Amino acid sequence: MDDYPQIRHHGGADGVTGSCHRLQLAADRALLVDCGLFQGQDADGDSSFEQHQVAFSVDDVLALLVTHVHIDHIGRLPYLLAAGYQGPIICSVPSARLLPLVIEDALRIGFTRDTRLIERFLAEVDERLVALEYNTWHTLVDDQRQRIRVRLQRAGHILGSAYIEVDSLDHANGKQQRTLFSGDLGAPYAPLLPAPKPPYGCDVLVLESTYGDRVHEQRRTRRGRLKAAIERALENGGTVIIPAFSIGRTQELLYELEGLTHAAKDSRWRDLEIIVDSPLAARFNQLYRELKPYWDAEAHRLLRGGRHPLRFDNLTTVDSHAAHERTVAYLASSGRPAVVIAASGMASGGRVVNYLAQMLGDPRHAVLFVGYQAPGTLGNDIRRFGPRGGWVEIDGQRIDIRARVDSLSGYSAHADQHDLLNFIRRMRKPPREIRLVHGEAHAKEALKAEIDAWAEQAGHEIQCRSDVSQDAARSGAGYPHRE
Repeated sequence: MDDYPQIRHHGGADGVTGSCHRLQLAADRALLVDCGLFQGQDADGDSSFEQHQVAFSVDDVLALLVTHVHIDHIGRLPYLLAAGYQGPIICSVPSARLLPLVIEDALRIGFTRDTRLIERFLAEVDERLVALEYNTWHTLVDDQRQRIRVRLQRAGHILGSAYIEVDSLDHANGKQQRTLFSGDLGAPYAPLLPAPKPPYGCDVLVLESTYGDRVHEQRRTRRGRLKAAIERALENGGTVIIPAFSIGRTQELLYELEGLTHAAKDSRWRDLEIIVDSPLAARFNQLYRELKPYWDAEAHRLLRGGRHPLRFDNLTTVDSHAAHERTVAYLASSGRPAVVIAASGMASGGRVVNYLAQMLGDPRHAVLFVGYQAPGTLGNDIRRFGPRGGWVEIDGQRIDIRARVDSLSGYSAHADQHDLLNFIRRMRKPPREIRLVHGEAHAKEALKAEIDAWAEQAGHEIQCRSDVSQDAARSGAGYPHRE
C-alpha cells in the first residue's frame, strides 16, 4: 500500500529552470506546483518541443498552484492545457494580473503570432485563474476521505510571488502533513517588495537553492557599484547594457536608478538617459504601478514624498522594433552616455542581443549582469570570458569582448545562502525533511552542508536531500535525466 503524501519532480530537480513539482496526496489526487520552461543548459536544444511536452498524467491533478510568473515557472502552461489539464490555476492576486502578459509573450515567441488563437487561449486561462489573497487558507477538498487546503505567503521575489503551504489531512488514519514549496524566495531589503517571513513551521520543505553556495553583496555596496559603473560610462561616452527580465529585475533597477539620479549632485546624471527597451517591460511597469498596495513601506514613503520610482523624467521607453533599431545604431555611434535595460535577463534572446552584437567589441561600453546567468546562455559566456578578453559568437559572428563586463550579485531577486538558512532557522517548528531543488549541484551540496551542520548543532533531526532527480526519473518526468 502506498504511503501518501509523496513528492515527485517533473522539472527543477537537477537544474535551475523548468520548475514543476507534483504533490501526490492519494492515488487519484495530486497538486502541481508550477510548470515552467527549461532554459540554458537545462534545455534540450535539439528537441525543445518534445522536452516541454507534458508526458506525465494530469487526470488526477486537482489544481495547478503558481508560485510566481517567471517563464521558468509557468512557461509550460500551454503544454499542460494541451495535455488535457482542466483544473484551476491558483495564484496570488498580483500574479493573476501579471500571468496573462507572460503567457501571451511566450505564445508569440514559441507557438504562434495568430492573434485569434492567442486570444482564445488567454480567455481559457482567464476562466481558470483563481486569485487568492496572501495569508488566507483556501480549501480545495473537504470530504469523507480528505481535507486539502492551501495558503500563499509573500515570497519577496517578484511582485505577486508566493511560497505555498499545503495542509493535508487523511480522515481515515488521522495523518496530517504540512508541505511547503518555497518557489523562489527573495532577498531582504530588495526594492519595492517586503522580505519573506518564514511560517511557524512545516513537515516537508521543498526549497530552492539557486544561490545556496554564496552570499550577496549588501544593498549599499551594490548600489555603490551600480553608481560607479554608470559614472564610468559618463566618463567614457558609452552605454551600460543591463540584461534584465522584463518583470521583477527591471522594476527593481528603475527604483534604484531613480534614487541615484534624485540624489546626484553631478548635472550629468540629470541628463543621463535611462532606456527601457522592451514593450513587455513597459506593460509590466504599468501593472506594477497599478498594484502599489503590494509595494513595501519604503516605496510608499517615496510616493508620499512626490517621487515616482517607476516613472521619472529621464526614463525613456522604446516600443516599436524600428525605434529599437534606431536606438541601437544611435548609441553605438554617438558617444552619448546611457543606461539600457533590455530583455532577456540571460541574454539568451530578445532585444538585448542586438545591443551586445553592436557594442561588445567597443571598450567605451559596459555590460552589467545583475542576476543569475544559467550555463549554456550567452549571458553566462560573456560573464565568464569577457573579463579574460575572450570572445563570443552572436548570430554566427565572432565578437571579441572589449567592453567592460561586471556582475552585481546583490541585485539578484533570489535569497542567498544566509537568507535560505534563516528561512529554515526562524521556523518555530523546523521541517523533518528538506528537498533541495532549483539549483546547480554544487549550490545544492553547499547548502545541504550548511543545513546539516546547523541541524546537528541545534539538535534537530532533519533529512536534507540535495539529489532528488531519481524521484523525477521514476515519475515519468518527460525530460532527459542527466547522470
